[in-house]
Amino acid sequence: MELARRIIAHLDMDAFYANAELVRNPALKGLPVAVGGPRGLKPLPGQAFPTLGQYAGRGVLTTANYEARALGLHSAMPTMKAAKLAPQAILLPADFEWYKTQSRRFKAAVRELAPLLEDRGIDEIYLDLSEQTGGDYAAAEQLARQLQQAVFEATGGMTCSIGLSQNKLTSKICSDLRKPHGLTIVRPEEFRSIIWPLSVGKINGIGPKAQEKLHAMNVQTIADLAAQPVDVLQARFGDTYGLWMHHSAHGRDDREVTLYSEPKSISRETTFEQDMHVRRDRDQLTQILLHLAEKLAKDLDRKQRLARTVGVKVRFADFKSLTRDITTGQAHGTAESLVQAARECLKKIPFTPHGARANIRLLGIKASHLLTVEEAAHPVQQAKPGARSAAQSAAQLDLGLEDGG
Repeated sequence: MELARRIIAHLDMDAFYANAELVRNPALKGLPVAVGGPRGLKPLPGQAFPTLGQYAGRGVLTTANYEARALGLHSAMPTMKAAKLAPQAILLPADFEWYKTQSRRFKAAVRELAPLLEDRGIDEIYLDLSEQTGGDYAAAEQLARQLQQAVFEATGGMTCSIGLSQNKLTSKICSDLRKPHGLTIVRPEEFRSIIWPLSVGKINGIGPKAQEKLHAMNVQTIADLAAQPVDVLQARFGDTYGLWMHHSAHGRDDREVTLYSEPKSISRETTFEQDMHVRRDRDQLTQILLHLAEKLAKDLDRKQRLARTVGVKVRFADFKSLTRDITTGQAHGTAESLVQAARECLKKIPFTPHGARANIRLLGIKASHLLTVEEAAHPVQQAKPGARSAAQSAAQLDLGLEDGG
């Protein structure tokens, strides 16, 4: 359908992780809830749930529900800072298997009504409603209401917010304007009146650093950005990014809804509650690496992919991160194969027995250059009946850290 008659929807689940917890435990309704606590945290005597006030350690919040956000909490906030702001807020561990289940449920319900769906992650999707609605916004609004009800029923009571507009960029902005359970429509002729007064940070792709530079140029709103000559933006931000900013401020986005895209990479990582020393905690770090590799192997198996490249990510106590990767003639699909490749990567990282690079706060493993089994040019290392699992091989595996550093 021609661009002038397109209607694109962006559907975004409301406080997804926190609301998924409410489905399992309705007693949490109306209470401030944050997700991101350690497993095994128990409520104190007389309390129904563990609270942020009990927390000690390091980490960040995965999300917070709207009651918790009213207290100043938000995703990616350091948990200890959140504990000072709202010690009474409930703190729950993230259960990603449950969240994935709820994600599959809401997407299946949406596909029944609107099959032209682009999956953008666990809690958001784009939909092309152009053909179904004939480019009519009244029909699109009715369909959006039906989608919200279908999601609510499929998930046991979870809500979503939807933005409707001519393109992805504007719909993404719209879905965030009336949360929770909101529906915002911006017809082409309404872009300036509704979108221009908003902060430039509302455009997905203009992050904090870009906002700082724009503020220094006295550009605060999207209208201010639209008023900037394109050559000024390109001189300040580069030709490509500057031109994209100019187009975005004027609501220009020709991207189509992509029904399927091949995964480019898959990764697993974990942030530790306390820093771990590269020598003293070697055994525990080894077990963590094995656990991450086993999860990554399951992810690859589920997507029916193999990895030509394996990489690792290490974040040190000073928050500086290093990554290393290795590409071999082998296509990696098993946990043991992934671990062996990860060890080779870790040998390339300049750990030290003392100082900033002696203590780790995050460890991750990544599979990239993904192939189907048929595409793999070399035999794939697969576990055979009776073969040792990665966990059973733990005694033979370590992080590749030499005694000298």
